[in-house]
Amino acid sequence: MQQLVDGLRLYHGSYTLVECPDIAKCAKFKDFGQGFYLTSSLEQARSFASFSLRKAKANGLVESGYKRGWVSSYLYHDQGEPLSILAFDEADEPWLHCVVAHRKEGAFSEVLAECTAFDVIAGKIANDATNATITTYMAGAFGPLGSSQADEICISLLLPERLTDQFCFRSEKALAHLAYEGGERV
Repeated sequence: MQQLVDGLRLYHGSYTLVECPDIAKCAKFKDFGQGFYLTSSLEQARSFASFSLRKAKANGLVESGYKRGWVSSYLYHDQGEPLSILAFDEADEPWLHCVVAHRKEGAFSEVLAECTAFDVIAGKIANDATNATITTYMAGAFGPLGSSQADEICISLLLPERLTDQFCFRSEKALAHLAYEGGERV
Protein backbone atom coordinates (compact mmCIF):
# COMPACT_ATOMS: atom_id res chain seq x y z
CA MET A 1 0.00 0.00 0.00
CA GLN A 2 1.37 3.38 -1.02
CA GLN A 3 1.95 5.65 1.99
CA LEU A 4 0.73 9.23 2.04
CA VAL A 5 4.02 11.13 1.89
CA ASP A 6 5.01 14.66 0.94
CA GLY A 7 5.15 15.10 -2.83
CA LEU A 8 2.98 12.05 -3.62
CA ARG A 9 1.05 12.51 -6.86
CA LEU A 10 -2.58 11.42 -6.59
CA TYR A 11 -5.30 11.11 -9.22
CA HIS A 12 -9.08 11.46 -9.27
CA GLY A 13 -11.12 9.96 -12.12
CA SER A 14 -14.48 11.51 -12.93
CA TYR A 15 -16.84 12.51 -15.73
CA THR A 16 -15.72 16.10 -15.09
CA LEU A 17 -12.58 18.00 -14.23
CA VAL A 18 -12.27 18.63 -10.48
CA GLU A 19 -10.07 21.62 -9.69
CA CYS A 20 -11.61 22.42 -6.28
CA PRO A 21 -12.95 19.33 -4.49
CA ASP A 22 -16.08 19.82 -2.38
CA ILE A 23 -16.78 17.13 0.21
CA ALA A 24 -20.43 18.16 0.43
CA LYS A 25 -20.85 17.02 -3.21
CA CYS A 26 -19.28 13.61 -2.52
CA ALA A 27 -21.38 10.47 -2.15
CA LYS A 28 -21.89 9.18 1.39
CA PHE A 29 -21.93 5.39 1.14
CA LYS A 30 -18.51 4.74 -0.38
CA ASP A 31 -15.77 2.45 0.98
CA PHE A 32 -14.43 4.89 3.55
CA GLY A 33 -17.44 7.17 3.81
CA GLN A 34 -18.12 10.59 2.38
CA GLY A 35 -14.99 12.24 1.05
CA PHE A 36 -12.88 13.05 -1.96
CA TYR A 37 -11.32 9.83 -3.31
CA LEU A 38 -7.91 9.65 -4.94
CA THR A 39 -5.46 6.94 -5.95
CA SER A 40 -1.75 6.79 -6.71
CA SER A 41 -2.61 4.64 -9.76
CA LEU A 42 -3.13 6.63 -12.95
CA GLU A 43 -4.54 3.46 -14.57
CA GLN A 44 -7.12 3.08 -11.78
CA ALA A 45 -8.13 6.76 -12.09
CA ARG A 46 -8.56 6.40 -15.85
CA SER A 47 -10.71 3.33 -15.31
CA PHE A 48 -12.85 5.15 -12.78
CA ALA A 49 -13.24 8.13 -15.11
CA SER A 50 -14.83 5.80 -17.67
CA PHE A 51 -17.11 4.27 -15.02
CA SER A 52 -18.06 7.72 -13.72
CA LEU A 53 -18.90 8.89 -17.24
CA ARG A 54 -21.22 5.92 -17.83
CA LYS A 55 -22.93 6.59 -14.49
CA ALA A 56 -23.26 10.34 -15.22
CA LYS A 57 -24.89 9.55 -18.59
CA ALA A 58 -27.31 7.12 -16.95
CA ASN A 59 -28.25 9.75 -14.34
CA GLY A 60 -28.66 12.52 -16.92
CA LEU A 61 -25.74 14.59 -15.61
CA VAL A 62 -24.12 14.73 -19.06
CA GLU A 63 -25.44 14.33 -22.58
CA SER A 64 -25.31 10.87 -24.13
CA GLY A 65 -22.88 12.13 -26.79
CA TYR A 66 -20.30 13.07 -24.15
CA LYS A 67 -17.46 10.66 -24.88
CA ARG A 68 -14.58 11.30 -22.50
CA GLY A 69 -13.98 11.55 -18.78
CA TRP A 70 -11.30 13.38 -16.85
CA VAL A 71 -8.40 12.51 -14.59
CA SER A 72 -7.50 15.37 -12.25
CA SER A 73 -4.01 15.34 -10.75
CA TYR A 74 -2.89 16.59 -7.32
CA LEU A 75 0.26 16.73 -5.24
CA TYR A 76 -0.01 15.91 -1.58
CA HIS A 77 1.89 18.28 0.70
CA ASP A 78 2.64 17.17 4.23
CA GLN A 79 2.82 20.65 5.66
CA GLY A 80 0.78 22.74 8.02
CA GLU A 81 -1.57 21.18 10.52
CA PRO A 82 -0.97 17.41 10.87
CA LEU A 83 -3.71 15.09 9.66
CA SER A 84 -5.19 12.15 11.51
CA ILE A 85 -4.81 9.23 9.11
CA LEU A 86 -6.20 5.71 9.33
CA ALA A 87 -4.28 3.51 6.88
CA PHE A 88 -5.06 -0.10 6.12
CA ASP A 89 -1.93 -1.73 4.70
CA GLU A 90 -3.79 -4.88 3.69
CA ALA A 91 -7.26 -5.93 2.62
CA ASP A 92 -7.86 -7.76 5.89
CA GLU A 93 -10.69 -8.06 8.45
CA PRO A 94 -10.37 -4.50 9.85
CA TRP A 95 -10.34 -3.11 6.29
CA LEU A 96 -13.35 -5.23 5.29
CA HIS A 97 -15.32 -4.19 8.38
CA CYS A 98 -14.54 -0.51 7.67
CA VAL A 99 -15.74 -0.81 4.05
CA VAL A 100 -18.92 -2.62 5.07
CA ALA A 101 -19.58 -0.18 7.94
CA HIS A 102 -19.61 2.66 5.41
CA ARG A 103 -21.64 0.80 2.79
CA LYS A 104 -24.31 -0.90 4.92
CA GLU A 105 -26.35 1.05 7.41
CA GLY A 106 -26.20 -0.51 10.89
CA ALA A 107 -23.23 -2.80 10.16
CA PHE A 108 -20.16 -2.49 12.40
CA SER A 109 -21.43 0.70 14.07
CA GLU A 110 -18.45 0.77 16.46
CA VAL A 111 -16.07 0.85 13.47
CA LEU A 112 -18.08 3.62 11.86
CA ALA A 113 -17.96 5.67 15.07
CA GLU A 114 -14.17 5.26 15.33
CA CYS A 115 -13.71 6.46 11.75
CA THR A 116 -15.25 9.86 12.41
CA ALA A 117 -11.99 10.97 14.07
CA PHE A 118 -9.92 10.67 10.88
CA ASP A 119 -9.19 13.29 8.23
CA VAL A 120 -7.98 10.66 5.74
CA ILE A 121 -8.70 6.95 5.47
CA ALA A 122 -6.48 4.96 3.11
CA GLY A 123 -6.45 1.36 1.98
CA LYS A 124 -7.13 -1.00 -0.87
CA ILE A 125 -9.92 -0.05 -3.24
CA ALA A 126 -13.02 -2.19 -3.40
CA ASN A 127 -13.72 -1.55 -7.08
CA ASP A 128 -16.31 -2.83 -9.57
CA ALA A 129 -14.55 -6.17 -9.81
CA THR A 130 -14.94 -6.69 -6.06
CA ASN A 131 -18.37 -5.15 -5.56
CA ALA A 132 -20.31 -8.39 -6.13
CA THR A 133 -18.20 -10.22 -3.53
CA ILE A 134 -18.69 -7.51 -0.91
CA THR A 135 -22.42 -7.32 -1.66
CA THR A 136 -22.66 -11.11 -1.23
CA TYR A 137 -20.77 -10.83 2.09
CA MET A 138 -23.12 -8.05 3.29
CA ALA A 139 -26.11 -10.25 2.45
CA GLY A 140 -24.74 -12.96 4.77
CA ALA A 141 -24.15 -15.56 2.06
CA PHE A 142 -20.72 -16.49 3.47
CA GLY A 143 -22.01 -16.71 7.04
CA PRO A 144 -22.91 -14.19 9.73
CA LEU A 145 -21.55 -10.70 9.08
CA GLY A 146 -18.25 -10.31 10.92
CA SER A 147 -17.74 -14.00 11.61
CA SER A 148 -14.26 -15.39 10.99
CA GLN A 149 -15.62 -17.78 8.35
CA ALA A 150 -17.45 -15.06 6.40
CA ASP A 151 -14.49 -12.67 6.64
CA GLU A 152 -11.99 -15.30 5.43
CA ILE A 153 -14.15 -16.37 2.48
CA CYS A 154 -14.82 -12.80 1.38
CA ILE A 155 -11.20 -11.65 1.64
CA SER A 156 -9.91 -14.72 -0.21
CA LEU A 157 -12.35 -14.10 -3.07
CA LEU A 158 -11.32 -10.45 -3.36
CA LEU A 159 -7.77 -11.37 -4.42
CA PRO A 160 -6.45 -8.51 -2.25
CA GLU A 161 -2.95 -8.61 -3.74
CA ARG A 162 -4.43 -7.31 -7.01
CA LEU A 163 -6.23 -4.33 -5.49
CA THR A 164 -4.84 -0.81 -5.89
CA ASP A 165 -4.92 1.93 -3.27
CA GLN A 166 -7.37 4.67 -2.51
CA PHE A 167 -7.24 7.69 -0.25
CA CYS A 168 -10.43 9.26 1.09
CA PHE A 169 -9.90 12.90 2.09
CA ARG A 170 -12.74 13.41 4.57
CA SER A 171 -12.22 16.93 5.92
CA GLU A 172 -11.51 20.45 4.69
CA LYS A 173 -8.26 20.26 6.65
CA ALA A 174 -7.26 17.22 4.58
CA LEU A 175 -8.20 18.89 1.29
CA ALA A 176 -5.92 21.83 2.19
CA HIS A 177 -2.98 19.41 1.82
CA LEU A 178 -3.76 18.86 -1.87
CA ALA A 179 -2.43 21.09 -4.66
CA TYR A 180 -4.27 20.80 -7.97
CA GLU A 181 -1.83 20.21 -10.85
CA GLY A 182 -4.08 19.80 -13.86
CA GLY A 183 -6.25 17.36 -15.71
CA GLU A 184 -6.33 15.19 -18.79
CA ARG A 185 -9.22 13.97 -20.92
CA VAL A 186 -9.44 10.20 -21.08
